[in-house]
Amino acid sequence: MKNFRWFKQISNNGKLERRLSLGEYKRAVSWSKYLVSSGAEIKGEGEEEWSADMSQLFIGCKFASGRHSRIYRGIYKQRDVAIKLISQPEEDANLANMLEKQFTSEVALLFRLRHPNIITFVAACKKPPVFCIITEYLAGGSLRKYLHQQEPHSLPLNLVLKLALDIAHGMQYLHSKGILHRDLKSENLLLGEDMSVKVADFGISCLESQCGSAKGFTGTYRWMAPEMIREKHHTKKVDVYSFGIVLWELLTALTPFDNMTPEQAAFAVCQKNARPPLPPTCPVAVSHLIGRCWSSNPGKRPHFDEIVSILESYAESLEQDPEFFSSYNPSSDHTVFQCLPKCFAFHRSAS
Repeated sequence: MKNFRWFKQISNNGKLERRLSLGEYKRAVSWSKYLVSSGAEIKGEGEEEWSADMSQLFIGCKFASGRHSRIYRGIYKQRDVAIKLISQPEEDANLANMLEKQFTSEVALLFRLRHPNIITFVAACKKPPVFCIITEYLAGGSLRKYLHQQEPHSLPLNLVLKLALDIAHGMQYLHSKGILHRDLKSENLLLGEDMSVKVADFGISCLESQCGSAKGFTGTYRWMAPEMIREKHHTKKVDVYSFGIVLWELLTALTPFDNMTPEQAAFAVCQKNARPPLPPTCPVAVSHLIGRCWSSNPGKRPHFDEIVSILESYAESLEQDPEFFSSYNPSSDHTVFQCLPKCFAFHRSAS
């Protein structure tokens, strides 16, 4: 085991606690053996700025996994990090090539992003057939995990607006950079200890100028816009649709279309224009915004600039008057942040 000294177990407080058991060690080596270095950085052409020094990396417990990836908690240069390992299948050359392209694209995008509501990139290592992406670690886990811990409809409205605003700010920043996320969902939204939200997982993101059609695209049907399900040309508005589903999740703490398979959900969305049912307690103003976001017509969905303005106005008004939503019914959200001061003043005088 001396060749794997950097591969040690860490406890929740970030301190080295014990070495891996034999079973854990064997499973870890199957994924990590290609990442071990003798202490120098592993660099390829054009990678000098982001290449990881693997001698400084300590890998701990796995806390998430996907079809071709696993995510571990770890320490890199004395910093708490999340480590995403991506494995190329030896038996499928086309899939291996696609995963390598996704890795390269994800690192290229993460490296240029700097925003408080976007996951912070730390370093990466490209040594086929296993790739490694290191980002900051967020102790709160995913928004999906947090919502699963709540009772349905249990989040207070001010917290719903706060979380939604964090997500919208992150997406507003991404779109300002010409980037489509294309897999916005609660599983890819991470919570800090202060309940701040950061957008993560850019494995299938792309620059809008390079996205093209969705042919052969592998996203997540329950959150996917109809035009993407149909493998049509798509724009930034696909992220707005997904945001509408996430906003529904915040209001209900439920999984969208949980009584259907992903394929059944995709069929219902495209062929029957189905959407998850809004709870009766949902304020009309919020349901109106959600309806605009998940419109079947991309042209009718608002941009994130407008969404941020609307949510900020709602949050400010709710803070000033806890009964705001009980009496406010917008005719159209695109003018709400212009009329809110007058509406709020009228409501106060009436009460």
